[in-house]
Amino acid sequence: MPLTTCLRFVSPLISPSFHSLRRVVFANIKASRLSLPAAMDGNSSGTLVLCGKSLAENEVAKSLKANNILKLPDNSEVSIILQSEIGKPVEEESFNVELYMNSLSTNQFGQFLIWSPQLSSTHDVVSHNFCELPVGSVCVADVQFKGRGRSKNAWESPKGCLMFSFTIQMEDGRIVPLLQYVVSLALTEAIKDICDRHGLPYIDVKIKWPNDLYLNGLKVGGILCTSTYKLKKFNVSAGIGLNVSNEEPTTCLNEVLRKLSDSAYQYRREDILSAFFNKFETFYDLFIKQGFQTLEELYYKTWLHSGQRVIVQDKNEDQVVESVVTIQGLTSSGYLLAIGDDNQMCELHPDGNR
Repeated sequence: MPLTTCLRFVSPLISPSFHSLRRVVFANIKASRLSLPAAMDGNSSGTLVLCGKSLAENEVAKSLKANNILKLPDNSEVSIILQSEIGKPVEEESFNVELYMNSLSTNQFGQFLIWSPQLSSTHDVVSHNFCELPVGSVCVADVQFKGRGRSKNAWESPKGCLMFSFTIQMEDGRIVPLLQYVVSLALTEAIKDICDRHGLPYIDVKIKWPNDLYLNGLKVGGILCTSTYKLKKFNVSAGIGLNVSNEEPTTCLNEVLRKLSDSAYQYRREDILSAFFNKFETFYDLFIKQGFQTLEELYYKTWLHSGQRVIVQDKNEDQVVESVVTIQGLTSSGYLLAIGDDNQMCELHPDGNR
């Protein structure tokens, strides 16, 4: 009869529970939603505003509108508008496309933008229309009411959150699982870059493996990467949610910043999104050409798990045997690498990412 295993941390910064053979489950922390519920109909029509940084991307936007190509999975009505047709944002709190584009310095990622004042899910837009969009396209929403998380979790996010999804195309399926680590690292480093630029103390956002972001012990964001395989390539859609200005239900970047600095500067979604893509494009290039090991040291400085002790409970019929392992880092496939007090190595997998 096969063994079953229950795991729990002995002395971590965050104390999750575990179950199943070598499968890690960060379960004792109550899942924090990225924001307060949005009271709106999930079937309401959405407006997609299209634009690009260059003439080529703006021509793509015109073509997508003229042919009415973009669709949503539920076939709900979609209204497509060009950014040039609406000018400045209607509301002060709306995403400022011009501010974002002026700060973007990439060659590919983030160059084609889809913005919506209200949308069910940015992830649905990019994943459902992947083949119609330029690689590196991003969709961002002011309000999202049917966002996607791990294990089919739904997230509702009002204004104040940075909610976006973008597309990546990869050929080597062996490294696709590692992409989420590159995304999370690029986001934490982008936040530090903004601090440096404005002379602010660091907002020390940490990575909780495999795909959550924590600040002062509270969840402030998360990453979701999904992929499909077509024509010998992996079409990856990466979705990110980050609490920027919304203080509920946990905390946000600007709340922490106010406690650390008297500066009048407040984080803006546009600044973070452009800084993210500027950093991600650099990291992604290193990742593809040299492997994740070029980023691994920086990743370990940013995550919460180095040296964490985990109790492994191996159950065989009616007997339960406990042993203790210590997290060492990541395996080459992106799972947790741990070592027992008996010097035996083991690989820990997150529940839901099998």
